[in-house]
Order: sequence, then structure tokens, then C-alpha cells
Amino acid sequence: MASPYSPPHPQNRGKQPSLSQLRAFAAVAEHLHFRDAAAAIGMSQPALSGAVSALEEALGVQLLERTTRKVLLSPAGERLAVRARAVLDAVSELMEEAEAAQAPFTGVLRLGVIPTVAPYLLPTVLRLVHRRYPDLDLQVHEEQTSSLLEGLAAGRLDLLLLAVPLGVPGVTELPLFDEDFVLVAPRDHPLAGRDDIPREALRELRLLLLDEGHCLRDQALDICREAGRADGAEVTTTAAGLSTLVQLVAGGLGVTLLPRTAVTVETARNSALRTGLFTGPAPARRVALAMRAGAARHAEFGELAEALREEMRGLPVRVVDGDS
Repeated sequence: MASPYSPPHPQNRGKQPSLSQLRAFAAVAEHLHFRDAAAAIGMSQPALSGAVSALEEALGVQLLERTTRKVLLSPAGERLAVRARAVLDAVSELMEEAEAAQAPFTGVLRLGVIPTVAPYLLPTVLRLVHRRYPDLDLQVHEEQTSSLLEGLAAGRLDLLLLAVPLGVPGVTELPLFDEDFVLVAPRDHPLAGRDDIPREALRELRLLLLDEGHCLRDQALDICREAGRADGAEVTTTAAGLSTLVQLVAGGLGVTLLPRTAVTVETARNSALRTGLFTGPAPARRVALAMRAGAARHAEFGELAEALREEMRGLPVRVVDGDS
């Protein structure tokens, strides 16, 4: 038997106590009886006694005082019993956390969303999450595309909801839907209320767009170029958000393009505005979820994308098949 202050045996020097040894010692410390302790953890008495002895040798400390009638903790044993229990509790919490991590739709999900999507799609996303995934801690971050992609690459964000294609290596896109752009104009504008606007009409319009950095601005400019608008044609850029942009249109400063999901929110309460539809195929954008390629939660994110597609069938969009 090692003395209370003897160093570990040379053969045991550097050895770490095993969880089995700590569990055996903690049981004896709790019950102060080998038979009861062995029964409590499902171990035979000889194995229990051997585990405690091995722990004493590894630590170089006498943990128990054994007599023919009872078992007592040594002073060192009383102190180390508290430590042993803390270690076992921590291991138990570690295992519980690992089991929780294996369960889909639990824990934190940090979702990044672009400003031209967030106000119009988040109500649908949040309803779905609250109804189907109540154990998911959804944390939303609204940022422009470049910032979102940086956050995804750095691990600050787990999943993005934004317009695609991104063309970024290491990022996997899960398409959700396509939506048309509509023209928003003052009520007395010649194109207001029409449902047969040719794309070529964009060549000469005084177009109001978002500030640089918004992907919607780039998409609108691409649409204009495809329609034959010269790169040098006047584009007035004075708005940081769609709500301001629409107010500028209502004030008669020009026209703008809105995705269909934003139209009701941004124009319904303003009688000075009218919308116009393009002839088919109308200019459109695709919205998708984006994740890191090979993400540990890829199956979970794929299931979420499919659930969102079903949830968004009531919106003015064309839901994209998951294999597209």
C-alpha cells in the first residue's frame, strides 16, 4: 500500500488515471462499502478493489483506510473524491453534449441573410423553425453578400440565405426558388400597371438602384445590360434599402426593380405607386441556401432546404426542385 505522500511507482509514473478507476473510487467514496459500491456501478468487488488500488498507485496517494469492518476516506481521499466526482460529471456532460450534437435541428444555427431577402422571407423561415424545429436556436445575421461569405468561410456563420449564383469555391448552394422582378413606377408613369413591358424598355428609363455592395443592384444592372442599356446610361443611386428606394420612386424621381416577394411589403400602402410586369421570360433572380462544402451538418441543411421549399409554395415564386 502506498503511503499518503509516496510518489508514484516508477512503472506508473506518467500514467493518467482511467475513468474506470475514478468511477470505482467515487462509488466507494459515496457508499464507504465495497460491496455496495460494486453493486452500484455493476462491477465485481475484486475488480472494484483492484481499480481503486491502481488509482492509488498511479496518483501516489493513499485514498482509503481499510479495516475489517469499514472503509474510511483518508484526508487526501476526501479531497480527491470531490475532484474525481467533478471529472466524472464533466465527462457525463461531454457525452450528453455529443449526443445532442448528433441530434438534428438542435443547438445553435447561425443564419446569415441579405437585406433584400430578410424582411420578406424571414417570417416564413421563422414560422417553419418554430413549428417544426422547436429545439433549434436560430440566430439571424443580416449583412451584405460579401460579409456573409466571409463569415461563412471563417466559421462565424453556419448557413446563408441569399441570391445566387455565387461562383465561390468551397461553397455549396441549395436552390430554393426563382422569383421575377417587377417594375415599380409612379402611378402616372406610362408603364404603370402594364403586364406586357418589354425588357427593352429598361434602356432609356431613369432607374433608381441600391448602393454599391448590394447584390440586387448588380442583378438589376445585369438585367439592364441584357436589355441593351448602355453602361454609361444614367443610374441614380441614392438608397441604402428597398424601402427608401420605393419612396424615391413615389416621389417621382424615377423607377426601380423589385423582386416579387418584396412588392406587397414595399408598395401596398402607397397609392402613389403602381407595378408593371415584364413579358416572359421575365427577368428573375434565384434564392438559395448556401453552406460550406462538406459541412458537418450538410444532411440537416439539405432537409431544411426541402422543408423551406414546401413552406414557400404559397409565395409569388417558382419553387426549384432540390436536384436543380
